[in-house]
Amino acid sequence: METVTSSGKAVVKLPAETQILITREFDAPRHLVYRATTEPELIAQWWSGKRGKVTSAEVDLREGGTWRYVMMANEGFEVAFHGTFREIVPNERTVTTEVFEGVPAIGLPASDEEGTLNTTTYEDLDGRTRLTVLVECHTREVRDAIIESGMEGGMQEAYDKLEQVAISLG
Repeated sequence: METVTSSGKAVVKLPAETQILITREFDAPRHLVYRATTEPELIAQWWSGKRGKVTSAEVDLREGGTWRYVMMANEGFEVAFHGTFREIVPNERTVTTEVFEGVPAIGLPASDEEGTLNTTTYEDLDGRTRLTVLVECHTREVRDAIIESGMEGGMQEAYDKLEQVAISLG
């Protein structure tokens, strides 16, 4: 399993040709990390990291429900992602699709069926939380494009802010 980075608290690995595995521990209880990742008003506080301002966070938290996050990047352009909830086990696991709305311009899949499938697990560590996200892509090219996009740096920033938001809920 190739480790891409551990430049921040999150560790990014490539366990298979079409997978990205992200692991990060948070100094907050599992139910608060779950809330911070599923409630729109909380997502808006951390999702953009230091790279912009969230302008919209919509979440229909039910199987078959959709989500969409939009931010205005510091450079003045809009960045948006959306997807569908496939499975929800509150405080334990979510499975969602994820599509970057800018990908048609760079040749990546644009439909929900072609986007990634993300399985997020929330593990209780006696008052702390281990968050694990398995991103499954349709092809190695898509996986590599995600890795090369700078995703890791933005994710590290966002997860640092997510930890602050989750702690503040306690």
